[in-house]
Amino acid sequence: MANNVLVSVEEGFPAPAWLPRVEPFMQKALAAAGYDGEELSVMFCSDALIQDLNREYRNIDEATDVLSFEDGSSYTDEDGAEWTVAGDIALSLETLPKNAQYFNVPADEELKRLLVHGMLHLNGYDHGEEHVEEGVEPACEMLKLQKQLLASLAGESLMGND
Repeated sequence: MANNVLVSVEEGFPAPAWLPRVEPFMQKALAAAGYDGEELSVMFCSDALIQDLNREYRNIDEATDVLSFEDGSSYTDEDGAEWTVAGDIALSLETLPKNAQYFNVPADEELKRLLVHGMLHLNGYDHGEEHVEEGVEPACEMLKLQKQLLASLAGESLMGND
């Protein structure tokens, strides 16, 4: 059937030139993970907005890189197709380059990691206290799957030469 991916940018925040590549990338990531008939949204935003969301929903008063808001409801569209509303991903465009520098990876690679990370959270995965660390092999199922999916998507480029 495929999946529905809605991509947006916080109002008043400049949209990156590579934004149109996000939906096709997420389609490939969802297919690689074996998801079908899912609907999710990705909103790119500022540190200020993601900090507000983090404070409101997680009681953590600081900016973060990515937040996932799992939904899990379903609906039938006008053609009779069943859709699962996976939920919403918020990703800070201001934290993205900081993460890339911290992990010593290209921003494109970090963007893909954050998108896949958010997608897995929407599908019930959790990593507890474990986080990605340079030179450390992941132990939990979510981070192992994330690594596997990213390896399968290594040839994909979101940012290109933008």
